[in-house]
Amino acid sequence: MAHIHERIDFTVAVFVVEEGRVLLAHHRRLDRWLPLGGHIELDEDPEQAAHREVREESGLEIELLGERPPTTEPGTRALLAPRFLDIHRISPTHEHIGLIYWARPRGGTLTRAADEHHDLRWVSAHELNALQPPLSGAVHWYARQALHEVPRGRWEVVSGRPPLEA
Repeated sequence: MAHIHERIDFTVAVFVVEEGRVLLAHHRRLDRWLPLGGHIELDEDPEQAAHREVREESGLEIELLGERPPTTEPGTRALLAPRFLDIHRISPTHEHIGLIYWARPRGGTLTRAADEHHDLRWVSAHELNALQPPLSGAVHWYARQALHEVPRGRWEVVSGRPPLEA
């Protein structure tokens, strides 16, 4: 999708976790391992974008994990909170605000979007360091964090425990 704004766009990144492995895609144009995701389009909210991007890029249907406040009422619809937010530079004049979600697969058949990705791969925490090309520091950290948190059945920060080191 083309950029909605010349200086900044909102995007989703979805770390899908199953059986102690996270799904990563080797992006064809960027030659990088990334989570599934992409731009939030003008006619969708972040949750819709996350579901659409994962379905388009992998063929999977997912359950997004997170907390939804009980504030839905006429004129207001509560959204799942992303696990993390970041802002990252795409070019000298363009940035993305990323909404980072954790998810579990709920159906579909894993199918690589050949026009976007060289490969789709389920990766364990042990295998993260062996990927070529190597993961960026941010993707590595988020992947490890998702692998650490999702097996508990829902994401949660373990109280009194420091974040995982990259």
